[in-house]
Amino acid sequence: MPSPQAQAPIAHAGIIGRLRVLMPGLLLCAAVVIAAEILEWVEVALFGRAWLESLVLAILIGTLVRSVWTPPRYFNDGIAFSAKMLLEVAVMLLGASLSLQAILAAGPVLLVGIAVVVALSLAFGYGIGRALGLPPKMSVLVACGNSICGNSAIAAAAPVIGAGAKDVASSIAFTAVLGVAVVLLLPLLIPLLGLTDLQYGVLAGLTVYAVPQVLAATAPVAALSVQVGTLVKLVRVLMLGPIVLGLSLVAGRVGGKKPPLSRLVPWFILGFLALAVLRAMGAVPEFALGPISTVAGILTVVAMAALGLGVDVRMVASAGARVTATVVLSLLALGLAALGLIQLLPET
Repeated sequence: MPSPQAQAPIAHAGIIGRLRVLMPGLLLCAAVVIAAEILEWVEVALFGRAWLESLVLAILIGTLVRSVWTPPRYFNDGIAFSAKMLLEVAVMLLGASLSLQAILAAGPVLLVGIAVVVALSLAFGYGIGRALGLPPKMSVLVACGNSICGNSAIAAAAPVIGAGAKDVASSIAFTAVLGVAVVLLLPLLIPLLGLTDLQYGVLAGLTVYAVPQVLAATAPVAALSVQVGTLVKLVRVLMLGPIVLGLSLVAGRVGGKKPPLSRLVPWFILGFLALAVLRAMGAVPEFALGPISTVAGILTVVAMAALGLGVDVRMVASAGARVTATVVLSLLALGLAALGLIQLLPET
């Protein structure tokens, strides 16, 4: 067995090797971020304000790059690391800035409403999929992806119901592309519907696919929208556990298997909730809040660039018309249900 002194150089060499693997993708993401920052600066210089902030521009630029150029394989690890790990850390750090008092002002109506909206969305998504001729397993995957958390919900539900690789691939084809479209278009509803910051946060949290995309949809609007949207989205994600458990009871006979706990309750959600509780208890020093927020913001923009680099709009063509119609109609129904819930919330 190597001595501790011998193990240290080995570990150091492993870290250096890992950084070398990640560096090309990290640098590509950084280049996209720099381009986004430059474009935001140009916007301010020309128009006096940034109509599209760097966070949104990073997604758009990354998507454009990915759709006209497929990065060589040696970029993949760094892009994937930025899109997943860096973004999960950013989401966790947001817990330190969460204002529980402002969110609790919505009362129990919000929590109950989230559960009802998710349940209705699941039922409608499955029903419309079957009505349009999708197989039962495909309908379940599309309904779970739309109603809960996109790719994560599909990945957790697929082994439980015994879905094949083709069903999974077809189901997730829309998550990245349509998710980005929702992020970009959702803020347009604020002036059209006269939404408050809290109402918009609820709408984003209920309709956007993934937690990271909620940040992209709410960060340009207001801090309260970010906080509310993130919490609402996390409540949706936490519903994945009971839903997958229910699916396992119903579909266990088809050869499914129980997913690992890490898929049902991701580590960064637990970290987010832990930091939120510590903040509410006063255990997070006030002087640390600014740096934590800054780090979370930087990581988020880099991750948005990575998410954009992972989006190829040509994927939509491979999904098929029935999947397209099912996903779009399910998403519209989810949006209408979310707007209905907003009307029931107390005025703020």
